[in-house]
Order: sequence, then C-alpha cells, then structure tokens
Amino acid sequence: MTKRQVALLAATAVAIIYGLTFSIAKDVMPLTVKPFGFIVLRVAGSTLLFWLFSPWVAPSPLLRSDIPKIIVLSVFGIALNMLTFFKGLSYTTPIMAAVLMVTTPLMVFALSAVLQKERLKLRKLLGILMGLCGTCLLILYGKEAGGGPLAGLGNLLVFVNALSYAFYLIKVKELMTRYHPFHLIKWIYTFGLIMVLPFGWLDLQEVAWATIDFSIGWKIGFVVVCSTFLTYLLNLYSMRVLKPATVAVFIYLQPVFATSIAIAQGKDQLNALKIGATLFIFASVYLVTMSRKSKAESLKPKV
Repeated sequence: MTKRQVALLAATAVAIIYGLTFSIAKDVMPLTVKPFGFIVLRVAGSTLLFWLFSPWVAPSPLLRSDIPKIIVLSVFGIALNMLTFFKGLSYTTPIMAAVLMVTTPLMVFALSAVLQKERLKLRKLLGILMGLCGTCLLILYGKEAGGGPLAGLGNLLVFVNALSYAFYLIKVKELMTRYHPFHLIKWIYTFGLIMVLPFGWLDLQEVAWATIDFSIGWKIGFVVVCSTFLTYLLNLYSMRVLKPATVAVFIYLQPVFATSIAIAQGKDQLNALKIGATLFIFASVYLVTMSRKSKAESLKPKV
C-alpha cells in the first residue's frame, strides 16, 4: 500500500470517527456525565496523552512571549469551542450538530475578511449569507426539525462552537511556523484544561462512577482517545502526504457519516427542514471555497 493510499485511509478514518462522535457522545450526555464534566474528561485525557508521547517528538521550547497568544488559542480552540459544542450537542440532534459544524469554513472566510481585511467577491459574500440562512433555519426552527424544545439553543451553541474554532484556525497559523504542531497542541490543551476544569469539576463529582458499565465506559474512552488524540495524529499524517484541497474534501463526509450512523441507530431522522438547511449550507460552502484551494488547510473542523 502506497503512502497516498494510507493517507486517504487516514483522512477517511477521521471523517468516520467524527461522524461516530456525534452519536456516541449523545449516549453519554447528559444522563451519565453532564456536558461540562465530559469536556474535562476529554481535555484531561488528551492532555495526558500529548505529554506522554511528547518525548518521542523533536523538542520545541516554548517562548515566554508566546504564552499570551497560546492562552488566547486555548480559549477559542479548547475552552469556548468544546464547552459550547458539548452543551449544544446535549440539546440538539446529531444530524443538526454535524451540519452546523460544516459552517466552519464559512466562518474562516468571514473572519478573515474582518480580521485580515481580505476583500470578498460577490459570490463568496452570497455564499456566506446562504450559509447563515441555513444556520438560522436550524436555530429558529430547531424544535420543528425534531430536535426537542431546546434544540434551537443547542444549535446556536454548536454554531458558536464553529465560530470559535474558525477564529482559532486563523490565529493558530501564526505560531505553527515556530513550533512543532504536536508540542503546540500539547500546550494549548494544557492551558485549556486549566480553563475548563472550573466549569466541569462539579459535574464530575456528580458522576456515579460505580454504575458506569462497559457500554458507557468505552464510549467515554472513544471520545477521549479517538475523537481527539487519534484524529490529531491521523490529520497530521494525511496533511503531510496529501494536498490540502484533497484533505478538505473529507470535511463534507462528516455529516454524511454522522447522519447515516444516527439514522441507523434510531437516534435521529431526516425531514424537509433539515434537508433544506443542509442544502443551503453545502451550497454556500461550495460558493465560498470553490476558487480558494490555497485556503483549504484552514477548513478542517473539530468535535
């Protein structure tokens, strides 16, 4: 098997893992572990793994002058990003959450236009507006889409998650040239753990650990190890072998896998509103990204 074939399998595995995460995390939250407590488990476990494996990666000493920037990245890439995602996912459905995550590329372009003074062509501006329309449909009519009474709030939180992560993607590129990505992520998670701990500490104390059986335990382990640490390693390998534009294509497989898995397990269902909002968002992503392949490496979303 060639390196390219392995890289394609790695990128596919990432999309499948992310698709599984939406349904698996719903099995844990909020009955077994509340969302913020689950975040602490995820960030703490991943931080531990990054530190354990860091001796096998070339050292990359942290400059004191970069600490404030890393703290900002931890806020938007870990704390705000994950807290809003898991809280939102506990309110909404796997399909709606997966579709909303695809708005991350739109937010990258929109924030780039604002923060970096990039000019937007009419087609791209139209694409962003279409994506926002699809997002608003899910937020305003979440209950009608079969997501329950708090689905609208859940969808709004997932959208805030996408917006937060888009900001993180723009800012993290400034430090990627000075540090090995593995060590940079290690420090971002370390500071992020300090930030999320106050939010989830009480939730962790409420967990009835003695009653957690294997069927729930492996799902917690899956989110901690596979959805965070393993996907990072697989993404890193695929990005080194494949062209960024090729890797970016796999973004759009995530809602497909998430939808298929959720429907197969009876945890969600499609209806006209979800399909309409999905078409709006996918069409908008196409309009925004079709001529900007050089930006494709910035479009990779995270659960």
